[in-house]
Amino acid sequence: MERNLTEGSVFGNIVRFSLPYLLSYFLQTLYGMADLFIIGRFGAVADTTAVSVGSQVMHMLTVMIVGLAMGATVNIAQAVGAGDRRRASACVGNTAVLFLALSAVLTAVLLLAVRPIVAVMSTPEAAVEGTAAYLRICFAGIPFITVYNIISSVFRGLGDSKSPMYFIAVACAVNIALDYLFMGALSLGPAGAALGTTLSQAVSVAVSLAVIVKRQSIRVGREDLRPQRGVMNRILKVGAPVAAQDGFIQISFIVITVIANRRGLADAAAVGIVEKIIGFLFLVPSSMLSAVSALGAQNIGAGKPERARLTLRYAAALACSFGFVVAVAVQFAAEPLVALFTDAADGAQVVRLGGQYLRGYIWDCCLAGVQFSFSGYFCAIGRSELSFLHNFLSILLARVPGAYLASRFFPQTLFPMGLASAAGSLVSIVACVSAYALLRRHERT
Repeated sequence: MERNLTEGSVFGNIVRFSLPYLLSYFLQTLYGMADLFIIGRFGAVADTTAVSVGSQVMHMLTVMIVGLAMGATVNIAQAVGAGDRRRASACVGNTAVLFLALSAVLTAVLLLAVRPIVAVMSTPEAAVEGTAAYLRICFAGIPFITVYNIISSVFRGLGDSKSPMYFIAVACAVNIALDYLFMGALSLGPAGAALGTTLSQAVSVAVSLAVIVKRQSIRVGREDLRPQRGVMNRILKVGAPVAAQDGFIQISFIVITVIANRRGLADAAAVGIVEKIIGFLFLVPSSMLSAVSALGAQNIGAGKPERARLTLRYAAALACSFGFVVAVAVQFAAEPLVALFTDAADGAQVVRLGGQYLRGYIWDCCLAGVQFSFSGYFCAIGRSELSFLHNFLSILLARVPGAYLASRFFPQTLFPMGLASAAGSLVSIVACVSAYALLRRHERT
């Protein structure tokens, strides 16, 4: 259902839009957490490592697809804000053509590159076969991931963040049930985790397509499916820098994973588990990026830039406040959180190392919400290259070198490696505030 985000309370619109997105992201994050939780109950440490390494690769691909889809969300939202239905329909049709072609190429290339990817990740030898099996199955399911994100980006561009929530809720329920079947009853290990994830995505796509046909809420004519250079250029102008930015961020996480993998199996498992916990705790900061981009884009399209700037300020304040509360709370509950995903006796070292890493990493939750909000605003005004730039600087200047130096000089603890991520977000915030100030100065002159 289309929703006008250019009228009424800005704060109210943020809450109404971000809450369904927050729940959607929660359910999507629950996918990976459920895989790790269930494999931790039925498998060995090597199986947990295989799923954590494999799911990190898949998370990288997924966030890059989501980042590229941001181009569709922003362009559809701007067209809706301006009342241009024809432009919105053309954007929907060209998004479908572009992403389906991309998914076909990605699937073929990645299936041929499974072994090199496993090697690049410096996967511990005990987890190599499990990781390879996990990736083969998940790569085969890339078309389902792509179609789901196309549909979600379109709905969010129309101001509807509830429908994607319902679609992912169905998929999450199916995934958990299949995980217990494949990993528990059938003892398929990492391959079972991948099967559950892939089949549940297929169910989500089927449900979402059925809803679209029933509602007839997205009307796309044959002419809208004809590739149009101008439309695709606008989608890629916003989406490509965001996808590149998200790719670099995930590469930095993978580099950190590689550093941890070289420290040993327990360190690798600890980092993999904490990444899943962080993904869950980052729900609010991450939802602000989507909320600011969609709300801001509609208001930019409607010629109301001040409402877009107000959306940025409210979102940054909300995310930072939430992050601070969570960061303080986690200092007292780090080990129990990690222990949820591994056996308390056999995984005692994983719990200890994971608690150290989480206590340092969690401060990023407070800082990341601010830079996510700025990224959403830069996308909304069509300057997503600024979002790419600040993230690139944070990776180059702090996140990766900080993790490397921490691992080298503090081999007995993962706490300093966790702090490297927070340092990266701090660099991003400095760059974001500087870019925003320059944009405002240019507007006034």
